Amino acid sequence: MLSKKTKYAIKALVVLGKNMDQPPMQISKIAETERIPKKFLEQILLDLRNAGFLYSKKGAGGGYSLNRDPKDIFLVSIMRITDGPIAMVPCASLNFYHKCDECHQESTCGIRDVFVDVRDATLKILSETSIADIIKRETTLISV
Repeated sequence: MLSKKTKYAIKALVVLGKNMDQPPMQISKIAETERIPKKFLEQILLDLRNAGFLYSKKGAGGGYSLNRDPKDIFLVSIMRITDGPIAMVPCASLNFYHKCDECHQESTCGIRDVFVDVRDATLKILSETSIADIIKRETTLISV
């Protein structure tokens, strides 16, 4: 299941992507627009800024803006920043691997084998889907 932290991060990046030609957005405006708790959003935006996705400006006219083009911000990166592993079981993880305590032999584990396939399919979609793609989808859905 997608965590609220990841969902809010994506929502914030989408709203910032839609407003790229505008001055930086204040946290309170993003929180209000996307109905995200402000304190929670502050931490999420800080994580995204530290990862290089956002630029922040202090003072009058300050706020947050994208530091990259929306087409270069992929869901897989956002999820790893906000939640860590993509795989549903630790033995199938590429970046956060560790052996399951109860596993006798990974090479013959049917559960691991299935979840490696799930991980691969998930990674394919998340690695190919950008914030720009989500913005485009929303535009299409609104016009239907």
